[in-house]
Amino acid sequence: MHHFNKNILTLALAALCCLPALAGDSGDYALGQSMQLGAATKWDFISIDAQRQRLFVTRGDRVDVVEIPSGKIVGMIPNTLGVHGVALAQDLKLGFTSNGKTNSVTVFDLETLAHKAEIALKGKNPDVILYEPFTRKVYAFNGSSADFEVIDATTLKVVDTVKVSGRPEFAVSDEHGKIFFNVEDKSEMQVIDAKSNKVVAKWPLKGCVEPTGLAMDLKNSRLFSACANGVAVVTDAHSGKKVAQFAIGEHPDAVIYDADTRTVLTSAGGGTGTLALAHQDDADHYTVRPALVTAKGAKTMAMNPADKTVYLPTVVGDTFVLLVAARKP
Repeated sequence: MHHFNKNILTLALAALCCLPALAGDSGDYALGQSMQLGAATKWDFISIDAQRQRLFVTRGDRVDVVEIPSGKIVGMIPNTLGVHGVALAQDLKLGFTSNGKTNSVTVFDLETLAHKAEIALKGKNPDVILYEPFTRKVYAFNGSSADFEVIDATTLKVVDTVKVSGRPEFAVSDEHGKIFFNVEDKSEMQVIDAKSNKVVAKWPLKGCVEPTGLAMDLKNSRLFSACANGVAVVTDAHSGKKVAQFAIGEHPDAVIYDADTRTVLTSAGGGTGTLALAHQDDADHYTVRPALVTAKGAKTMAMNPADKTVYLPTVVGDTFVLLVAARKP
């Protein structure tokens, strides 16, 4: 079992008395009791290990491992300075963190949380990180050097570095070895062939300013890009054509597509903070549902596929919290 500072665990457990529930009710989702995880820190993406019912919450210089639904901190991935995200390789029982300030990737065991390796990158500020299971590769998208690096997840070696035309943002993969990623400063999406690691397509995202979050409907081959100008753009993953757009909140940074309820969820941290909801009527038509008011700064999220609960990290006052948004029956 991975060991870490017992004092930190003691303090975290002592702080588990939850914050008061924030007022929020969208008709589809409602905010419940929020998890209090200690002093305010920087943060970015949050990932869920649905198999072990754990959240990996980035905290600036570490990743807290939070058990759900209890909210207990059960471990930590330390020494991840400037950490942005965590990618999970369930078939290999490995996790990978993108450490933006040390230009490295930390590899850890998903079962024990034990440190396995530290991989140095050539690029600068690895941000989004993605595991592609068919080729067993990890893709680290470097925000400051406009490139991505490819790691063989079985040997833990960097096998390729590929320049791109702008600042890469969120990425998703399909079931055929294709990886899609937004280019934030170019308002476009690019497509990688995971077999060759080559960029094989570049698609303009018309009407989308600074695309960040990205999700995919695998069944209907639709991609959802969250845009800084308050819209989500829907792209056909075969043709690259824009097929729809709908309104979301200010300063979005994450999108989830829930196939069971045919709902697109977008978290945005601007203004009051919102969880925008849109129902997929069919592949090319979407009905905007009432948004859930969350909290300022709550721009990233993870969903538990078992019960559709959404967890959104942010800072309230001087406390770091996970907002808990539960789907109504």
